[in-house]
Amino acid sequence: MSKKKPRWIRNLVTFNRSHPRPDLPAYQQDVPQSDMLSGILEKDLQQMKAIFDRSSDMVYREFELGKTQRGVLILLDGLVNMEVIDSDVLKPLLNYGKNLPKQSTVQLQEMETLLQNEVISAAQVSRGNNVQEVADHVLSGETALLIDGVKQALFISAKKWEMRSVEEPATEAVIRGPRDGFTENLRTNTSLIRRRLKTPQLKMEALKVGRLSKTDIVITYLDGIADEAVVAEVRERLNRIDIDAILESGYIEELIEDTPFSIFPQVTYTERPDKVVGNLLEGKVGIIIDNTPFALIVPITFYEMLQATEDYYTRFVVATAIRWLRFLFLVVALLFPSLYIAVTTFHQEMIPTTLLLSVAASRETVPFPALVEAVLMEITFEGLREAGVRLPRPVGQAVSIVGALVIGEAAVEAGIVSDPMVIVVSITGIASFIIPNFNQGIAIRLLRFPIMILAGTLGLYGILLGILFILIHMCRLRSFGVPYLAPLAPMHFGDFKDVLVRVPRWDMNERSQETGKNNPQRIRSLLRPRPPKQR
Repeated sequence: MSKKKPRWIRNLVTFNRSHPRPDLPAYQQDVPQSDMLSGILEKDLQQMKAIFDRSSDMVYREFELGKTQRGVLILLDGLVNMEVIDSDVLKPLLNYGKNLPKQSTVQLQEMETLLQNEVISAAQVSRGNNVQEVADHVLSGETALLIDGVKQALFISAKKWEMRSVEEPATEAVIRGPRDGFTENLRTNTSLIRRRLKTPQLKMEALKVGRLSKTDIVITYLDGIADEAVVAEVRERLNRIDIDAILESGYIEELIEDTPFSIFPQVTYTERPDKVVGNLLEGKVGIIIDNTPFALIVPITFYEMLQATEDYYTRFVVATAIRWLRFLFLVVALLFPSLYIAVTTFHQEMIPTTLLLSVAASRETVPFPALVEAVLMEITFEGLREAGVRLPRPVGQAVSIVGALVIGEAAVEAGIVSDPMVIVVSITGIASFIIPNFNQGIAIRLLRFPIMILAGTLGLYGILLGILFILIHMCRLRSFGVPYLAPLAPMHFGDFKDVLVRVPRWDMNERSQETGKNNPQRIRSLLRPRPPKQR
C-alpha cells in the first residue's frame, strides 16, 4: 500500500496539471514528488538532476564501486564537511570496491547493509527509498549515496557551515550571570540547554515547519514537571502551521498565540539559555527555532514579563527593591504624561499654588493645549529612539542623545512646548527603558497614547476609564490556557513569593500553581541558614 501524499503536494500536482508552466521542468508539473527510487542509477540520477535544475551548488560525485558497480554521492557545497566525506565515506568506498566482483540482486542488498555498518565510518547513517526523502536530506546538509541496482539511498550526516560563535547576548546583558547566549544554530542551542540540565527528563521533540524552508524546530520541556496538556497544545499548534517559510521566531510567535489582536505579548522570547532552563524548571515549554538566536517560552504571565534574569542571581533584598522600582516606573511610563495633561487641563486645584504659577508661566507662550503638546513631544521622542536603534550603534547613540537635547531645547526656545512638558516626556522615556522585556515595553509605550487622549478629553475620569479597559482586557487574556494576570487573578497566595517581592532562595520551595502543579515541590529539605551556636 503506497503512502498517502501530503495535502500540499496533492494540491500542487493538481494545480500544475491544470495550469502548466513552460518555464518549469516536467517533474514540477506532472510527476509526483513521492516516487520511489528505481534502483537504476542513471534514471535516479537524472531525476535528482531534474529536481535540482539550475542549482550551481549541487555536487554529484560519481565513482566506481568494484569492476562493474557504480555509485554517486549527492551533496550541497557549503553545507557539508568535505574532509569528513573524503576520509570517512569516499575513501573507504573506493578501497572496499577495488576487488569487488559483480554482485547479484540479493548480494547488492546485503552489500548496502555492509556499507552502512562496516565500510562507512561516519557517525550517523540512515536509509530512505523515496526521491523526496533524498531531496529533503540533501537540502538539510546530509550526503546521499546512490548505488546502481539498489532501491534505497544511504544518508550520511556530515553537516558543516559557517556559524556565529557563542557570545554574550546583546539584548539581555547582565552584571552577574552566565555570559553565553544562543546562536543561529539549532544544535548549538540545544547543547547549551543540555549542559545545564543533565537529566533524561529533559525532552526535545523535533519537527519541521514550512513547505519551502522546512525549518527545524525543537519543543523542549521537563517530563514530569511540565503539564502534558500544555505540551500537547504546543505540539498541536505548531503542527497545524501551514506556511511557505519560517525565517525567524517572530513568525511562530504570531501563529501560536491565544489572542493575536491583543497588544500584550502572550509569548516571550530570550537569547539566554539560563532563562530558558529557569522557565523549564517552572514547568514551562521552550520552543527553539533554527536560524535564529531567540527561543520562545510559553506560557507566560504579565508579572513574569517584568522580571529580569539577574533577579535570581542577586540577593533577595536587592532583587525585591529593584522590582518595586520597575513597578513604579511602569506606572510612570504608562500614566505620567496623562496625569500631567489631566491635571493641567481639568484639575488645576490639585496642583500646589507655587507650582501652578510656575507651570502657567512656562505655558504662557505655548500656542497648543497640553494634549497636543504632549502628543507632539512623545511622537518626536519615539522617532528619535527608533532612529537610534536602526542606525549603526556609534552613530545611533549620538543621534538619539544629541537629537533629544537639541530638539528639546530648540522647541522650548521657540515656544512650541513648555519646560515641564520636556521634563515629563524625558522621565517617561527613561521609565520605559526600565521594563526588561522589549515586547512588553512596546505595549506600554503604545497604550500611553490612547490614555493621553482620554486624559485630554475626560480628565482623571478618562484615565480611570482607560485603566479599567486595560485591566478587563488583561483579565480575559490567556497564554496557552494560563490566566495572564496569575497569580493575582485568579488568586494564588503561594505564588506571591516571586511577584512583587523575591523571597530568599531557601523559601522558594514550591513551583507556580499554574504551570508546576505536576511536581510542585522544588526544595524537599529545610535549607534556611542557621546561625552558629554560641559557645
